[in-house]
Amino acid sequence: MSETQNPNEFYDKLKTQLYDTTVWPAEYLYKFIVKSDPKKIAEIEGIFNNLGAVIKTQPSKNGKYTSISISVKLKDPETVIEKYKEVTENVEGVISL
Repeated sequence: MSETQNPNEFYDKLKTQLYDTTVWPAEYLYKFIVKSDPKKIAEIEGIFNNLGAVIKTQPSKNGKYTSISISVKLKDPETVIEKYKEVTENVEGVISL
């Protein structure tokens, strides 16, 4: 989501795209970037705890940031969007890709 884009418009468009292109339930891949702070990484991992998610982290070349990839099976696009919102509302400075 770009900084100038309205979050509700972004999520509405994403929901429509997910319904149009995917058979649900389905695997969904989230990608986030945060400063390399173990607390922030743990917060994101905690949001996907108990969902059977496969979580991979990769520090940037200089170690300042960490990329987090989360693959998880979800029941519908609404659940996908709920998790995006939960991460962005609870983890300061996170970038969603």
